[in-house]
Amino acid sequence: MSSSAKGEAALALHRFGMGPRPGSIAAIASDPRGALIAELDRPLALSAAEGLPSSAKAYRTVADANARRTAKAKQAQQQAKKLQEKQQVATAGTAMVEGANEPHSEKQAQDAGEMAAKKAADAVPDPGRPIYLQEAKVRIEAALAAEIGFAERLVWFWSNHFSISANRIQSMSGAYERESIRPNALGRFVDLLVSVETHPAMLFYLDNLASMGANSIAGINRSRGLNENLARETLELHTLGVRTGYTQDDVISFANVLTGWTLVPPGDNPEHGGEFTFNARLHEPGPQTVLGKLYEQEDAEQGRAVLRDLASHPATATHVANKLACHFVADTPPPALVEQMAKTFRDTEGNLKEVAKAMVSSDDAWSQPATKLKRPSEWGVAMVRSTGIMQIDPTRFTAGQELLGEPLWRPPSPKGYPDDEASWIDGIGRRLDIANNFAERVAATADPHDIIENVMGSSVSLEAREAVDRAESRQQALALLFMSADFQRR
Repeated sequence: MSSSAKGEAALALHRFGMGPRPGSIAAIASDPRGALIAELDRPLALSAAEGLPSSAKAYRTVADANARRTAKAKQAQQQAKKLQEKQQVATAGTAMVEGANEPHSEKQAQDAGEMAAKKAADAVPDPGRPIYLQEAKVRIEAALAAEIGFAERLVWFWSNHFSISANRIQSMSGAYERESIRPNALGRFVDLLVSVETHPAMLFYLDNLASMGANSIAGINRSRGLNENLARETLELHTLGVRTGYTQDDVISFANVLTGWTLVPPGDNPEHGGEFTFNARLHEPGPQTVLGKLYEQEDAEQGRAVLRDLASHPATATHVANKLACHFVADTPPPALVEQMAKTFRDTEGNLKEVAKAMVSSDDAWSQPATKLKRPSEWGVAMVRSTGIMQIDPTRFTAGQELLGEPLWRPPSPKGYPDDEASWIDGIGRRLDIANNFAERVAATADPHDIIENVMGSSVSLEAREAVDRAESRQQALALLFMSADFQRR
């Protein structure tokens, strides 16, 4: 096998996949580009996810726990108040006879009630965190098990493109990715778009649940108003991109179109609470004009019609192509590559698998130097893959991601995590702590020289090899290897 074949295979695994693991370079070296394309034709199902709850069930589970917590707290507070009252009555006579001050003040009684309420509430476990960690484990182990990881990287990309935050809706964060992103990541963009914008997690995150038109039944009765978040982010982040011709009037009209898109309250429906529903009482009646087109539908179909047109807009093709190329290839990707991918998007009516194939089939995607800095999550998974480990402790792994500034499903804004080097370069020092910690845990079984020769092959520079050779211990050698440019960049 030639060194150039190994080099292109290593580049395929670093740039488009989740990083080399034992045997992966040899497995694809005969045709790296073909191997990437072949992976796109395999199912993206998660067999390990069969026991995980749906987003709606997870939402109901947490809502039920919160309701029990509130009830327990109120009950404890009431009991504490009754106890205080009894104590005050029992000691009132003694205090009057002896001339003593009243032993229990109103402030003391209030403090005792609050303490009792907190203790009772804390006794009810929060199911949201365990659900989040189970989802994290399944997601990360799918990346570790993937032969290359190109398809998994695309799932991660689209999850970040259509980001939500577990800080707002922890119970649904993993299920949202499983239900809306994963099934559509290699399908048509319009199907992905409609799925994510109608998903309860997105509606919750972007505050659309209670958005109501001024002239809707609810709007008139409650004197409440419109929320523009979902409409604005759909236009600016999810489809057209910034400065592409839409106006504030378009945002308002689109926001009116999306009124009534909400979820079933879990307290009202124990079987379907947390699922998407269209509430006509919240919906602004009448036609709306978005980007110069009149939409006269009277129900949820009005919003779906707008989304279909946004999905086929030329600006969306360019925006999506540029983001994909920036993520996989270079912070400033070759314009010809972006245009080729955008053209494929337009020609195939947004077939995302074909767009991905167009990217890896282009020489421009391979000719760029391996200087793009991996995001912390990509680097962390690549590090674990190189040792052949297939299972992780989700608590430890997610804590590491948080330390590195990329907590799982918790981006700082609806824009998701950035893909440029400037946003991550200052965190390189913190990666050393993670690399040292991981190296200490695997030093007994992971040989840095074996990783160089049989996992990374010719992709390891002479400088990195010499640093490993000079290391004073196996742990130090592993940490140096994990911190090398060969691991950090793609």
